[in-house]
Amino acid sequence: GFTDHVALGNEEWNPWDADEKNELAVSQQRYEANLKMIKYARSRLEQTSLRVQIWGKAAIGLYLWQHIFGGYLEPPDVIAQWREGSQNAGKTYFSFLTGPSVVPGYFSVEAEHVVLVLNGREPAKIAYATQWLHYAQTLTETRKIQHVAVVLLGNEQCNNAWIQPYLKRNGGFVNLLFVTYDYAFVNEEDIFQWPLGVATYRNFPVVEPSWSMLHDPRSYLCNFLGTVYKNSSRETLIEILKQDGLDKLCWIATREQWQPKETNESFKNYQDALLQSDLTLCPVGINTECYRIYEACSYGSLPVIEDVMTPGDCGNSSAYHSAPLQLLKTMGAPFIFIKNWKELPAILEKEKKMSLQEKIQRRKKLLEWYRNFKAWMRQKFINTLENSFLPSDKG
Repeated sequence: GFTDHVALGNEEWNPWDADEKNELAVSQQRYEANLKMIKYARSRLEQTSLRVQIWGKAAIGLYLWQHIFGGYLEPPDVIAQWREGSQNAGKTYFSFLTGPSVVPGYFSVEAEHVVLVLNGREPAKIAYATQWLHYAQTLTETRKIQHVAVVLLGNEQCNNAWIQPYLKRNGGFVNLLFVTYDYAFVNEEDIFQWPLGVATYRNFPVVEPSWSMLHDPRSYLCNFLGTVYKNSSRETLIEILKQDGLDKLCWIATREQWQPKETNESFKNYQDALLQSDLTLCPVGINTECYRIYEACSYGSLPVIEDVMTPGDCGNSSAYHSAPLQLLKTMGAPFIFIKNWKELPAILEKEKKMSLQEKIQRRKKLLEWYRNFKAWMRQKFINTLENSFLPSDKG
């Protein structure tokens, strides 16, 4: 009976024994899980053979990072002086820097491969972009960095001649150029077309599709909120809408002068219009491609696009059979393309007859296409960098 007593005594002595054992087992599991995670992270780091730093010196960089890469930035505050983020993708570790405090020579260059995001819209922007290119050139010449790619918000008439001397093919140091609009020099070798995306300079958000966005009936057949330039096709559009009282079925708000800055109210109105309309009318501006196309996609409102070339040097090459919007068309964008706004009344008549079920299917198709489009652009961007920057295995 003595041993029994001892055993009993011990049990009485430590009523927590079973709990402790459990806790020990749990912490052992946790330790092993952490070890696994560390090993996995380490192996991932070994797999990432490329480190790329993206310097976001134009608002289009936020479309690249937040919308196409699905990346985050710290701090989240859009007016912060310095924002950064990072992620692994493919064999590459990407870090992203942006904000007014990112100035040449005043931040640490932590990768041998750099993507420079620049604005080349107008002379003042080009002068600023050129300073950054010269900084990158110095780093290349002093062997601080090996490769440079440029993502360029191009000029709306495709007058981008200023960037040409910087390209490697012309004796410069820039390996790859991703450029917006239907630039005639796009060759899919070292010059690629890049989507304009949403107006991140107006803080257009990353929109997550919701159940109601897909399934709710929308109050308006179409919307157009924008500037109506004198003697433009936009005037024709407004006249056609007014003729048959179609403007009553659509959310139309026009102004005569373009305003770069939104008020909170005008921005909310615009987002509501996209969310509340089945179609978003996209008349040409200075260029056929506009932010509105991508913003409409974000809210499942089908873009109706005036499919005509705008004046300038865009698409002036034999390669451009389906210009404008070569990139979107190549990717099978499920939009409505029209040559003339006179086609609009027939389109709106058809809209009136469509059932909600048909519209839901169309929204699903549009949102899915847009998601795939961004994923495809991300993959293409990564592959292009890796193919160009990583040493080839050909020995």
